Amino acid sequence: MAATRRFAAPRRTSATHRIVVTHRIAAGTAIAAVCAASLAGCATGDDTTRQGASGPQKPQKPQPAAPAPQSVVRLIGDGSTAYTGVQPHLPRPERLKPGHKPPQFVVFSWDGAGEDGQKLFSHFRGVAKANNATMTYFLSGVYMLPDHKRDLYRPPQHSPGRSDIGFNDTEGIADTVKQLRLAWLEGNEIGTHFNGHFCGTGGGVGEWSVEEWKDEIAQAKRFVKSWKTNTGMTTTAPLPFDYDKELIGARTPCLEGRKNFVKAAREMGFRYDSSGVNNQVWPAKKGGLWDLSMQLVPFPGHSYEQLTMDYNFMVNQSGTKTQGDPAKHDFWGDQMRDGLLMGFRRAYDGNRAPLIIGNHFESWNGGTYMRAVEEVVEAVCNRPDVRCVSFRQLADWLDAQDPTVLEKLRTLGVGEAPRQGWASFLSGHPAPAPKGVPGASAVKQ
Repeated sequence: MAATRRFAAPRRTSATHRIVVTHRIAAGTAIAAVCAASLAGCATGDDTTRQGASGPQKPQKPQPAAPAPQSVVRLIGDGSTAYTGVQPHLPRPERLKPGHKPPQFVVFSWDGAGEDGQKLFSHFRGVAKANNATMTYFLSGVYMLPDHKRDLYRPPQHSPGRSDIGFNDTEGIADTVKQLRLAWLEGNEIGTHFNGHFCGTGGGVGEWSVEEWKDEIAQAKRFVKSWKTNTGMTTTAPLPFDYDKELIGARTPCLEGRKNFVKAAREMGFRYDSSGVNNQVWPAKKGGLWDLSMQLVPFPGHSYEQLTMDYNFMVNQSGTKTQGDPAKHDFWGDQMRDGLLMGFRRAYDGNRAPLIIGNHFESWNGGTYMRAVEEVVEAVCNRPDVRCVSFRQLADWLDAQDPTVLEKLRTLGVGEAPRQGWASFLSGHPAPAPKGVPGASAVKQ
C-alpha cells in the first residue's frame, strides 16, 4: 500500500524573531500566545512598572489580579510540538443507556497522511468539516524528515536512509505541519503509519521482532518531535499536541507484521490497532488493544466481498496499474462508493457494528477513489444516529461501555439486527452465549 509522493521543490522560509502559536481553550475560544524564537517559553504577563527616559515612574494604584489563564502553551523539546491543553472538539463518551440502540460509527482513515501538490489532505479536512465528521490521519514519520537528513532514519533490517516511500522536502514538511496542526485543532486524530513502509520478504515489517517494532515506533515519534531541528524552520508554529500522549494507534504497512507490532504497541501505551481484516461485527480487544480492523463489504458485480480500502479496490479492478483504462475510471469509483454504502446500510439497519474505512491520499485511476470516498462521507455522515469519528473517539466510546453490553453486541452476526428489537436486546438481560462468526475471506492486499 505504498503511496508514491509528489512533492514540489523547496521554497524559502522567511526568518523572523517571534512566532505566534494559536490554540484553543476548553470553551473553544481561540487565543494566541507569543513565544520567543529561542524557545525559552511564552510571556506570562506585563511589568507593572516601567523605567522611562526620565527615571522611574510613580507607583500606580494596585489593580485586581487578572484571572489565571485557562490554557497554557508549553513547548516540548525543540519546539516542534507543544502542550496546548485538552484537544478541542473531542466529545465526552457516554455509556449507552439500557434499551437504547447504539449509534452507527463510521471511521474514515488515511494511511501515510501528508500534504503534497495534490492538496488532498487539506481537501478532505474541508470535506470532514462540511459533513460533521472527524477522521484519523496515520502520518508517516519520514514525511517529517527532509531528504538531506535521510540518514537519521535507521530502519530495522535495512541500511540507514532507506525508505520505500522516500522522504520529504522543506515545502512538503511545512505544508504537512500546517495540515496536521489544523486537523488536530478541528478534533481529528494523528496516528502513525510508521516510516519506511517495507512490505514483503527481505526485511519487510512482517519479519520484524518486537524490539525492532519498538525502535521503528520510537523513530516515527522522534521525527515528528524534531522536525524544526531537522528542517531549520525554527520560527514556524509548533504542532499543538504532545505526540507521546497523542499517539495511541496505527495501521501497519500492507497490514503485515501485526503479531509483533501489537506486542510492542501494548508496551508503548497504544490503545488500538487497525492492521487486520474482519467482517462487519462489533470489535473486541486482542493482545490488550482494541482490534479496529478494516472490514469486508459487498463488491458490486462480484460474488466475493472486498476490503474497505481504496488500494484493494484498485488492485481488484486494474491490477498493478495505478492508472488503468480511463474509460472505466468512473465505473470503478462508483463500484467502490456503492460497495461502501452497501456495507454501511447493512450495519445501519442491522447490528450497528462500526464501519472502518481506509484510504490513501492518491489519485489512482484518475482520482476516482477520492471522489468515491467524498460521496460516501456526504451520504452517511449527516444521517440520524450516525457518528463519523476518529479511531480515538471510537476507542473512547468502547472503553466507556458496560463490558456485558459489548459482549451482547458481539453476538450479532453481519447485518443481523436483534430479533426482539433493540429495547429488549439491550434492556439489561445477561448476554447470550456468543455464536460463531464466519472468518474473513481471502483478499488481495
